[in-house]
Amino acid sequence: MKRIRYFFQFLVSIFTFLLFKILGAKLSSKIGGIIFEIIGPYFRSKKLIHSNIKKAFPDIDQPKLNRITKMMWNNYGRVFAEYMFIRDFRFGKLASNIEVQGQEILEDIKINNKQVIFISGHLSNFELMAMHLEKEGINLAAIYRPLNNLYLNKVMEKIRKNYICKYQIKKGIGGMKRLINLKRKNYSTALMIDQRVSEGILSNFFQHKALTTTIPGQLIKKFNIPVVPINIERKKDINFKITIEKPVTFSKEQSIEYITENLNSILEKMIIKNPEHWIWTHNRWK
Repeated sequence: MKRIRYFFQFLVSIFTFLLFKILGAKLSSKIGGIIFEIIGPYFRSKKLIHSNIKKAFPDIDQPKLNRITKMMWNNYGRVFAEYMFIRDFRFGKLASNIEVQGQEILEDIKINNKQVIFISGHLSNFELMAMHLEKEGINLAAIYRPLNNLYLNKVMEKIRKNYICKYQIKKGIGGMKRLINLKRKNYSTALMIDQRVSEGILSNFFQHKALTTTIPGQLIKKFNIPVVPINIERKKDINFKITIEKPVTFSKEQSIEYITENLNSILEKMIIKNPEHWIWTHNRWK
C-alpha cells in the first residue's frame, strides 16, 4: 500500500516538475509557495509546528505564530519548485540571483588547500549551499538523508549529483566509511545539522534537549579541522544571500557534547534571523 502511495506521489511530482519547467523559475516558485500554503497543513500537524515554534519563541503572539507557519509552508513550496532550476542557479542566468558574503573565506580555503566542515540548516533554499561550494572549486562531499519515497528519491539524487554536489554521501555507517575515505583525500564536508537523528545525542537546542547529529564533532576530533557555518537567506522570490562565516576552531580535547551544543547555538542564531524560512515540521524535541 505504501509503495502504491509513493508511486502516485512520484507521478504527481513529475507532472508538477514538468509544468514548472514550462512556467519558468520565478512564476513556478511563486505558485509552489501558494500550493504548499494550501496543502501543507494537511500533511503536518499544526499543533506540532506551533509547539516547535513556541520552544524557540516562548513569548510569541498568535498572529506572528500564524505568519511564521504560513511563510514556512510558502518557502517549502518554493524550494520544491526550484529543484527544476538548480542547473540555472549553478550554470545559467539565475546565478546572478545569488549574493555571496564571505567569498574570501572560500578563496582562502581553496588556495591553501584546507579541509573544513561546512554546516548549515534547512533554511531558505538549503540546496544552494553545496551547489555554490562545489561551483567555486571546493573539493566537497555532501551528506544527505534519502527521501522515504524511493521513486522520487532517484530523481532527487540525480539532480543533486549532476548540479549540486557530485559526491553525495548517505547518512549511515556505509556513508561514514565513504566519507572518511574522501576526508583522507582532503575533501571538505557539507551537512545540515538540524535534522533529528536516532544515532545522535541529546543536546541543548533552544533550551530544550534535542537529538542532534555528532558527525561534525567526530570529524573535528579525528581530523582536527575547523567548522565554517553558512547561512542561506531568501531575500525576495528567487533571490538569495549566502553568508559564509569565519571558521570556528575547536580543540581535539573538547568533547563531542561541547562541540555539538556550540554548533546548535550557531544554528539557533540563523533560525532566529529568519524563522519563517526554517522547516518547523520535524519533531526535533521528541
